[in-house]
Order: sequence, then C-alpha cells, then structure tokens
Amino acid sequence: MIKKKVQKSSNTSFKKTINNKLSIQFNLDGFSFCISNSTTNKDIFFSEYLFKETITTPEQLLSKIKDIFKTDKNLQYDFSSVLVIHQNALSCLVPNEYFNENKLESYLSYNIKSLTTDYITFDNLEILKCKNVYIPYVNINNYIFQNFGEFEYKHHSTVLIEKLISIKNGQEKKMYLNVSKTSLDIFIFEKNRLLFYNSFNYSSKEDFIYYILFTAEQLKLDTENLAVFFLGDIEKDSETYKIAYKYIRNINFLESNNPIFNQINASKHSNFTLLGL
Repeated sequence: MIKKKVQKSSNTSFKKTINNKLSIQFNLDGFSFCISNSTTNKDIFFSEYLFKETITTPEQLLSKIKDIFKTDKNLQYDFSSVLVIHQNALSCLVPNEYFNENKLESYLSYNIKSLTTDYITFDNLEILKCKNVYIPYVNINNYIFQNFGEFEYKHHSTVLIEKLISIKNGQEKKMYLNVSKTSLDIFIFEKNRLLFYNSFNYSSKEDFIYYILFTAEQLKLDTENLAVFFLGDIEKDSETYKIAYKYIRNINFLESNNPIFNQINASKHSNFTLLGL
C-alpha cells in the first residue's frame, strides 16, 4: 500500500513547458519528486509518496514506482533534464589518490555485502577530491530511461555533501544527521572539511541514538557542547528526537531557505536532499 502525502505549490496548474526539469529521489521507504523551472531555477512543485511498509527488494520498489508513474500525471510530461537520486546505504568515499576505477567492488567489500552481478558506479566529488562509490538500483534506472531517455543520476549522499559543505561551518566541529524512516546518515564537518560520513540502518530509537553516540565517542566529540543539526524525517515530538535530546543538548534543525516551503505542508528541514538550501 502507498500512502500519498502530497505536498505541492499552491499553483497546481503550473505551466507545462519543456523548460521544467525533474528531480526524483527514492528509497525503500518512499518516493518523492520536485519540478523546477530551469530558467528561474525555482522549485514550483513537490510531491511525496510514503510506503506503508519498508520495501525489501529492488524489484518491489520498481513495482511501486511504476504504479506511481502510471497514476501521477505530473510525471508524464517532457522535461528539459531529469536527475535521479538513489538513497541507500550502499556507498563509500574513496580519496582520489587511492581510487582505481577497475577496483570498485573492492572499495565496497569492507562494509557492504555485494553480489558479483551488482552494477557499481561512482560520483565525482571534486570539492573533496574523492569519489563516492555506490550501487544504484539499475532496474529503476532502466525504467527511468524508458520514460525520459538520457538522464543524470547520483547517490543521495553526494547531493547532501555538496549542499552541506557549501554552508559556512566555521572553526568548530558540527554534526549533521539526515534522518529517514529506517536509516540515518551522519556527517561531521570542521572548517568546511568533511571529517566523517557513514550511513546506518536502524529499527528502534535505541539503535538510532547508539549510532550517534558511538560515532561521537570514536571521534572524541563532546556531546555536551557539540553542535548537532537534524534534517530529514524527524520532528520534536518524535521518539528519535526525544531520545537524542536526552543525551545531546545542542540540537538544532537545519532549515532551508527554499521559498516553496511557504506553500507546502512540510517542515523546512524536511526533504533536504531535494529542497534544501
């Protein structure tokens, strides 16, 4: 079952023009997309679908996405460009000096159990002088190609790192936590340098806080003074926030300045990968 959580601009009859570009993000918990005007570079439409239960296989995820594409007319237009964002924990960062395109599988083998049939690719993070090696959902890429032809795709952590590093982080260490229904991305920056990134799957609030505190302990971060910023699917009344606040006092929400949040029913720190900054 798919629960449609529509969050869109008040201009529901936006002009259907080839100047519009489409950005899509999906994971095993849901699917969202944003339509932007390529001339003004402003977001004009946003919609989100939440799955009642977490999908377990790429095949099931593709089936859900096909159903959405068949019924949502806003995905059935032509666009000047299409960006697809794969959100999963199947990635790792590799510095350029250690990167060899012929050894992609070996980089993931330390943290991820991959199959010999898995397609592995990478994004170039020029600003960090490294590569983000990851496994995309090839079956969904093929389906998107059937619908739109040529398109660009990235891993969600690539998009988030590029956005977070553009923030003036100052001299102090800062922790950014991107929260989804069953996953948590942890980024730590100091002096506009990325010190740490990892992604964890969690099934309880205890798992959630464990990964945060364990990361802080390993990096010798003082949780009494560390500045922590939440983004994504978390609110003050959620159990994950409450348990985090029990152990970390300096908690903030990283809010976007995107004007579309004035017209949609969503917190300004949510959907940051698509709508942030």
